[in-house]
Amino acid sequence: MSQQQWNTVDDYFDSLLAPDDEALHAALRDSEAAGLPHISVTATQGKLLHLLARTQGARRILEIGTLGGYSTIWLGRALPADGRLISLEANPTHAAVARANLARAGLAERTEIRVAPALDSLAQLVAERAEPFDLVFIDADKPNNPHYLERALELTRPGSLIIGDNVVRGGEVADADSTDPSIRGIRRFLELIAENPRLTATAVQTVGSKGYDGFSLARVND
Repeated sequence: MSQQQWNTVDDYFDSLLAPDDEALHAALRDSEAAGLPHISVTATQGKLLHLLARTQGARRILEIGTLGGYSTIWLGRALPADGRLISLEANPTHAAVARANLARAGLAERTEIRVAPALDSLAQLVAERAEPFDLVFIDADKPNNPHYLERALELTRPGSLIIGDNVVRGGEVADADSTDPSIRGIRRFLELIAENPRLTATAVQTVGSKGYDGFSLARVND
């Protein structure tokens, strides 16, 4: 299988199952125009997040890593009218682009972007005694994934889902001798999930237009 084949299949799935619309298209367009890195989830990955949130019946969603708000739109559209999504972004430029994208998608009233290092924002949410989140999507700097997991467990409830993106890294996650901080962070993140009796989890490898990667999915036990 080649990257071109993966791209062709992704294009087919996107057009059939996750078709573009103006808000999603504009979010990617304006993110690119603002010089944001091309690391947003794909359309089918966004649709998966959307379906997981809807299946979960999520009223409250926490996203760690906003970028231009593309995944935020997919998640925000899964919320009921009284739902709430809080997204954490360290880069003010990214946050400004995302806010504009969310407003254009009609989600400004249901979403909040907090601009600060994610660990600071997470500590603030804990200090605020925030109502538990039904779904947490972790998609930020990978060395801090173990710390994000620790905070996510403080901010969820039995039955909540915790999703970790980009956990395969082209297969490098299997290299126990890696000195790459991102690989080490992901491996520790997965080890902590496996060791924690409060969690039941799996991880899935994926291929597509973003290459070879994957995600983890953990449920907080009843």
